[in-house]
Order: sequence, then structure tokens, then C-alpha cells
Amino acid sequence: MKTIALLITMLISSLFAKAQEKNTTGITITVTIPNAKNDNGKMLLGLHSKETFMKAKALSSASSIIKDGKVTITFNNIPEGEYAIMVLHDENLNNRMDFELNGMPKEAYGISNNPMSYGPPQFEEGKFTVANKDLDFEIRL
Repeated sequence: MKTIALLITMLISSLFAKAQEKNTTGITITVTIPNAKNDNGKMLLGLHSKETFMKAKALSSASSIIKDGKVTITFNNIPEGEYAIMVLHDENLNNRMDFELNGMPKEAYGISNNPMSYGPPQFEEGKFTVANKDLDFEIRL
């Protein structure tokens, strides 16, 4: 009987100890793009800090095929900080944005927070903070 009581006590105390552990694996960010104009090509996403936004390779990147004009992608284990997400509908599968002769993009793009801007995307318009809970975003192209 003492053995059973001891086992139950150890089990309960281990559950409390587990519940108090801090999440050290980072945050999950789920991004949904609901409005691709077609299912051609793939969707490219990049998670950027202020230092990498429009300047360098994304801190984390992902791509997905498009089904019925919609894509959902998840970034896992993201540490706390400020970030912005850039999205490109790469219709011709060349892994880059294509431009018209006048400099306008040929392919649809978007950034987190869905700002309405005329000109290149700006980090300040798309930034968000990763803190202590998972995040869900809808980015429209």
C-alpha cells in the first residue's frame, strides 16, 4: 500500500513539474493565403527580421503548392522577436519575383498585416512580435 501511495505521489509531482517547465522550443506561426488567383506554380514565404527584410536571405523559408487558390504553411520553433513575413506567388516556378519593363511586379505578393501600400514592402508595415503564444496570420495577395 505504501508503494502505491509513493508511486501516485511521484506521478502527481512529476506532472506539476512538467507543467511548470518553460516552452524552450519556440513559437509556431501558421500562415494562410486564401486568395491566389490560380493554382499555377507555388507560393514562396519568407520569415524576416528587420536586418534581413528586402536585403538578405530569409531567416526561415517555406513553399507550397496551391490548391483551390489557398495555401497554409507553418513556421515552427520561432524564437521571440520582431518579424515580418513576405509571400510571393511564383507562377512560373523560377524562385524569384518577375517584373514588367516599368518595374511593376508581374506576380502577386503580400506581407504580414496586409498593408495597402504603393511601392516596395516596408518592414515597419508588416512587423509583428513573437512572444509567448502561437500566432495565426492571413496574408492576402
